[in-house]
Amino acid sequence: MRMTMDSLCKLLFGMDGQNLESRLPEDPFGKAFDNFNDIIITRRVNPFWKIQRALNMGKEKIVNENLEVLISLISNIIEKKKENMSVQVRSNAKADDLLSRFMQYNEADYQKTYNERELRDFIVNFKVAGRDTTAIALSWFIYCICKHPHVAEKIRRETAEFLSLENDHNMEVEEMANKLDYECLARMNYLHSPLSETLRLYPPVPRDGKTVLKDDVLPDGTYVKRGAQISYVPYSMGRMEFLWSRDALEYKPARWLKHGAFQPESPFKFTAFQAGRRMCLGKDYAYVQMKMTASLLLHFFRFDLVDNGDVKYRVMMIMPIAGGLNVHVSRR
Repeated sequence: MRMTMDSLCKLLFGMDGQNLESRLPEDPFGKAFDNFNDIIITRRVNPFWKIQRALNMGKEKIVNENLEVLISLISNIIEKKKENMSVQVRSNAKADDLLSRFMQYNEADYQKTYNERELRDFIVNFKVAGRDTTAIALSWFIYCICKHPHVAEKIRRETAEFLSLENDHNMEVEEMANKLDYECLARMNYLHSPLSETLRLYPPVPRDGKTVLKDDVLPDGTYVKRGAQISYVPYSMGRMEFLWSRDALEYKPARWLKHGAFQPESPFKFTAFQAGRRMCLGKDYAYVQMKMTASLLLHFFRFDLVDNGDVKYRVMMIMPIAGGLNVHVSRR
């Protein structure tokens, strides 16, 4: 999660989050959000949570305390960004990070402007969507390739073939990362398939839901009323035989390939990124980040599970591996 957090800091703010420094500094945002996340899920089984929130007591008091931490951290980032933008305007420098671009709407003559709360919510949405989900997906991916080492070897060979790196382990990580540009990653069809297969079996968000905005009829004839809550479960859908055939429980990257080319499934069948107009905006970004990370890790390192790697998942809004994934890592 430190890596995904630093990546998001670069994308959102144009700054180094410094979470991967050798001293492994504490991530106050991550800590506050994890505490927040652990408690929010209990609201589904606690009929009195609204009363506790109103009285600022029990677990809801902890929620409020961590929410204040998140608001304070993000408000400080926005203030610093305002100061930096003033300097950039005077020097005619351009800012490419997303927060700066949103804030530039406020400086220009646009009808729509964003107040601080909207900017704060924007940051939280991106951080929440990109930090945990991608990190969790990569953890389950490592678990899967440890269980299926031939998949890891195919990925390594594909990377070496595209970059002409066969038997070349003297290359530095940064040098190889610079060669793995967007066009190169997009052509790596095989790598896309085990990542998608991991997301099919172990979606980072195992359960999601929608609120019905107006009376409607679903394709199967089911009538739904305005205001109804409808849940769907990507974890279960990814394991249904009538959707994925009798081998639905098998980790089988080949199901995504046809004549060597990646064949995407309908997002209404493969729902890890949702579907329709509310489909995840960060889907392509997530795949690029996962493909880059997987290529680098498997080229330079071997991974082996500790004690056969019997793992369980935690029951949360997201689906992390309980206790983390214990692996032996060795240099190739």
